[in-house]
Amino acid sequence: MIAARTTLMAQGLTDPRGQDPVELSLMSSEKTEAMAASAAALTASAGAVGERLSRDAMNEGARALHAATEIAGAHTPAEAAQAQIRYALGWWSRAAGQAQTLTAELTQAHTDALTPIHKTAVANAKRLRKT
Repeated sequence: MIAARTTLMAQGLTDPRGQDPVELSLMSSEKTEAMAASAAALTASAGAVGERLSRDAMNEGARALHAATEIAGAHTPAEAAQAQIRYALGWWSRAAGQAQTLTAELTQAHTDALTPIHKTAVANAKRLRKT
């Protein structure tokens, strides 16, 4: 309903008596509230994603240390190669799964951030249609 609000603002500029102070006030407060809710959703998502990524990095470090210990303790070059391949294949599998998880988390964060903005826009459109 950009056109409806633009018309209200233009009317207010040409004839201050024609302004709708309630609607003009809502323009600012609604946007501020929606953006604050969006920022809060992004902050929560970023915190959760950061925690998971940190946990995954710590777990991977422990796995790498375990693999290095296996490789160093191998009795033959073949045992060392097997330990290295086991770690490498496991790493590829874990990395693929973590990439999928991250994609899903970022998609959800995007949805969560846009939801309050969309909800406000829909409410504005319904209210302005009535006027």
